[in-house]
Amino acid sequence: MSILIENINLTVDEEVYLKDVTLNFESGSTNIFLGRTLAGKTSLLRIMAGLDRPDSGRILVNGEDVTGMPVRKRNVSMVYQQFINYPSFTIYDNIASALKISGMEKKKIDRKVRDVAEMLHLELMLDRLPTELSGGQQQRCAIARALVKDSTLLLLDEPLVNLDYKLREELQVDLQDIFKERDAVVVYTTTEPGEALKLGGNIAVMDEGRIIQTGVTSQVYHRPAMVKVAEVFSDPPINLLPAIVKDGNLDLGENVKIPLDGHLKSLSSGDFIVGIRSNHLFLNPQNGKDVTLESKVELAEINGSETFIHANYESKQIVVQEVGVYSKKIDSKVMIYMDPANLFVFSKSGELILSPGE
Repeated sequence: MSILIENINLTVDEEVYLKDVTLNFESGSTNIFLGRTLAGKTSLLRIMAGLDRPDSGRILVNGEDVTGMPVRKRNVSMVYQQFINYPSFTIYDNIASALKISGMEKKKIDRKVRDVAEMLHLELMLDRLPTELSGGQQQRCAIARALVKDSTLLLLDEPLVNLDYKLREELQVDLQDIFKERDAVVVYTTTEPGEALKLGGNIAVMDEGRIIQTGVTSQVYHRPAMVKVAEVFSDPPINLLPAIVKDGNLDLGENVKIPLDGHLKSLSSGDFIVGIRSNHLFLNPQNGKDVTLESKVELAEINGSETFIHANYESKQIVVQEVGVYSKKIDSKVMIYMDPANLFVFSKSGELILSPGE
């Protein structure tokens, strides 16, 4: 099965929700929509499901225009952020509900329900009510109800966002295996770069209703086409600094001059923007090639086993994502170390020129 989204536009109350969106999907593929809140991800999913209609454009399934086809006539399943289950139904009946409506025979329903329940580790909970389950188990039930239909299009709208970190990690692993076993088109929305990388597959990076880059998820992460993609595909957002190339060096100010070596050696003279992800900045030297950015601490944010140091370098905000717990006083001086091999280089207008490893 192939699905083509062609030139989709949607405006609500004079606000652009989607602008000239064109995408193509094939059976058996996992596809990620990555974007910040209000990027247009849910709006596009609802149009794909048949819940909403675009102002213009069309959706083709195997070449057939289904843009105006109501959702009940489409072979589609959708999982939402919230735990949407029937509260008075057992878990078994929740999962079986769509199959019963379709008129499927009881033996086949029973087999399919128990198969998908085992897949999602719900086989011992089939006689319980949703309120007797944890949040993660309730969302597993909602996902099971979507999977049991064997739909050719499976849409998941940030389905793990309301779960705690441990449950999210467990379900991310389970979903990878489930997606691989199905011959459906899977579309999964998220605001989190880490989740997108774990799920893999293909990605469409969205910003303000537009698709700004598509491709294999890992490849887009390592080679963002523009500054905006790098910002969306980094958490915290990628650190960006102005730079000048002159006299054979990349000048970052404060006497920080980086020789044009490695992937930087092809740079010609001029003004650029360099980017480095927060996990490639350190509070201690890592190797002999490190350069030092003398900065001032603005905030030290401890999050579990990591510390996020928000600092000011040359009047620019930078964030260090360091493993371990570090206590830093506000306004204190801090030395931040980075390996130039991890630098992205963008033009002044924001287009990628060089990425690490090139």
